[in-house]
Amino acid sequence: MLAPPALDSHASLDETLAAIIRHFKAETGTLHVMEDGMLVLKSLHGAFPPPVMDAIRRIPVGKGMAGLAAERREAVTACNIQTDTSGDVRPGARATGMEGAVVVPMIDSQGALRGTLGIANRAARDWTDDERASLTACGRMLADARFASH
Repeated sequence: MLAPPALDSHASLDETLAAIIRHFKAETGTLHVMEDGMLVLKSLHGAFPPPVMDAIRRIPVGKGMAGLAAERREAVTACNIQTDTSGDVRPGARATGMEGAVVVPMIDSQGALRGTLGIANRAARDWTDDERASLTACGRMLADARFASH
């Protein structure tokens, strides 16, 4: 497995997300946390149009890539958001201008879903099994370090 980046437990969520994006050579990223049964945006790297921002501030489980990653408790990927026909990508996602995207659930060591972590590129990108596993490991580390009930 591709080693996940070393994450500084004292860094802000924005700094942590930026480090993950750099590690995977991605261009944008989102981090959502489960609150009251919804995925709530806590960190964002990148600029998105207002309609996209409105849609990603609070995401129901099961809706869009982040909601599906939370519901399925596994990575959801798109080689090219702009041309995806899988049904996993919502039509509004095309407005991000991104193509290659992956979202993983953040599941803590107790098995609790704490949120989702997503990264994307402007160009089409096939995410390897190693990349998905490494990003999933990042999500697990974040879930344990930042969001698990201690």
